[in-house]
Amino acid sequence: MSHTAERIAVTARALLDAEGSAAVSMRRVAATIGVTPMALYRHYPNRDALLAVLAERAFGDLEKEWRARPSGGGGPEAELFAAFDALFDVAVSRPHLYRFLFTEVRDQARVYPDGFRDGGSPTLNVLTGIVRAGVDAGVLRAADEWEVAFTLAAHMQGLILLYQGGRTEPGEAFRARAHASLKRVLDGLRA
Repeated sequence: MSHTAERIAVTARALLDAEGSAAVSMRRVAATIGVTPMALYRHYPNRDALLAVLAERAFGDLEKEWRARPSGGGGPEAELFAAFDALFDVAVSRPHLYRFLFTEVRDQARVYPDGFRDGGSPTLNVLTGIVRAGVDAGVLRAADEWEVAFTLAAHMQGLILLYQGGRTEPGEAFRARAHASLKRVLDGLRA
């Protein structure tokens, strides 16, 4: 990637983090870095292409954060809680990024099942790994690991949407309630 293309991506990501994806227009990015809007099109054919690059990078960054986060041991339950905490922390600390990645309609967003089962989703890969390890250890029942991971991801996303919508108690009380809810789902998957 050229230096200018990188500058464009970094500037667009800063706008996304601060104001949301609606703030990422080719004109706004160009004005922020001091070039003409046409100069951006030499590096990104359109706004959707720029947003696709931002999404891929952000998902890659999240995967690294998730994998680097200590689980605290304790098998699938502790791993699932750590994955939820990582996702929840993004939703709280970077709400615009969270919405862009997980809830906004994007032309190039992955679609389940095909865009996920091929390993294309860095975040669902983490959950699938937790399920696979649980099955291999005899703690979880054998099942389609992608379907189970999809169910867990949907549950986690739903909990976070309730939180973002102000429909639950704040902060750590919510986190404890979410862990208890995830434990109930996981209990239904135990061997």
